[in-house]
Amino acid sequence: MAPAKRGAVAEKAEKNKGTEAEQPKHSGHRKRLRERYAGAGPDAFADYELLELILFSSFPRQDTKPLAKTLIKQFGNFAGVVSAGIPALMTAGLSLNAAVTLTSVRDAALRLARQEVLNRPVIASWQKLLDYVNAAMMHEKTEHFRLLFLDKKNALIADEVQQQGTVDSAPVYPREVVKRALELSATALILVHNHPSGDPTPSRADIEMTRAIADAARAVNIVVHDHLIVARASTASFKSLGLL
Repeated sequence: MAPAKRGAVAEKAEKNKGTEAEQPKHSGHRKRLRERYAGAGPDAFADYELLELILFSSFPRQDTKPLAKTLIKQFGNFAGVVSAGIPALMTAGLSLNAAVTLTSVRDAALRLARQEVLNRPVIASWQKLLDYVNAAMMHEKTEHFRLLFLDKKNALIADEVQQQGTVDSAPVYPREVVKRALELSATALILVHNHPSGDPTPSRADIEMTRAIADAARAVNIVVHDHLIVARASTASFKSLGLL
């Protein structure tokens, strides 16, 4: 009986040895990365390290470090990668599964940021509002015109993209802006749009459009508090610039 038992143990040991040999060489790196994240959090991670951590689930048997570094190089930084969009990520060589995983990171972050400001007075949480609109719009490739609707306590009650345009314009109609504000029983507005060019300086068309909306809103006792222009490096405020 004893020799048979030793044979069974030896057989099991050989099987375990074979299983260990089949483990990907990068499995230890993944374990260490997860442990470091659990202990130190994302602030201790470089952009590519956080990205490769997210890519683990899409590439269970592949070293994701080279891929993460390639994506960072192509799109500029972590935010650029997760904001690139599914078509651009797939063009860069990712599968649909991996592209959806990365895009969902940005969408989840935006939803969290939106919930941080929704139904709260915007004056008391102005920096959070700026953080949200910057995250939502700074990486857009075309102009988007966004409306933030406020109630009588200046709490944000709705956030809507009204128009999407080209790389340098998005058509906006004051009557439609006021109509939507009345539908939501809003008493104040903050206008937001982005400049994909990277320069947040208001154009003459921006100034004229803002004044037209403010005049139309004033006629029905709705106040336009500000117009923010979002660019990648900075954000311009019409109120701070004395344009509103």
